[in-house]
Amino acid sequence: MNWETYVIKKKNNLTKGVLMDNYYKAYFENIRIKEKIMNGIICIDGVVGVGKSTLGKLIAEKYGMIFFEEPVVNNPILDKFYYNKKRYSFPLQVFFLNKRFKVMKEAAEINKCVMDRSIYGDVIFSKMLMEDGDMTKEEFELYEELLGNMLEHIEKPKLMIYLETSVDSAMEKIKKRGREYELIVPREYWESLNHNYRGYFESYNISEILKVNVDNLDFVENKEDEEYILKLIDEKLKSMEDKVGN
Repeated sequence: MNWETYVIKKKNNLTKGVLMDNYYKAYFENIRIKEKIMNGIICIDGVVGVGKSTLGKLIAEKYGMIFFEEPVVNNPILDKFYYNKKRYSFPLQVFFLNKRFKVMKEAAEINKCVMDRSIYGDVIFSKMLMEDGDMTKEEFELYEELLGNMLEHIEKPKLMIYLETSVDSAMEKIKKRGREYELIVPREYWESLNHNYRGYFESYNISEILKVNVDNLDFVENKEDEEYILKLIDEKLKSMEDKVGN
């Protein structure tokens, strides 16, 4: 399916997303994750282009942690997916799921890591692909089973940082970094992605969470913004430590 077809399908199928709005609430009620907390693991999540990698590197430097980047580089499927979603949706999601499970096991061994995306939020993209008809119901159910089996062997992160943004701001940053396979994606897709992220994090209950709106922040080139967001994280971590101490 090309992106022009995606736009047509989205316009003709506006109610489907509404029907799935309760999905994330049920998802968090039913998943099984180990109760133990990995006290050295911080995860960062948010839509494409929001600044996860940049912030991850800043956190790793500040706290002496190892930064695990999202498996976008050396991904043999990703660029093909953007040009033919229906053909490559399921193998791409299995690729990401497998890599994220492997990385999480490595991070758990080190237990002093910051993650650019993680296995916890992997379901967002698969849900969208199934809703849009690019992944079959049977493929999605198989994916859910694989994810559920993996999560049963994963412990909770110490902190989840959600970088919240508007679609306009995200698209501006995507345009600025200039990845060709992202530039061909229509606005409707980014709107759907943002909607799903907000729904996911409204129901998120796995760990402590810090939500930061980054619409007016530029921690790449603005030192004050960098210091501001690191201060927010530092204050959150200290408040968590105080809570445990009490």
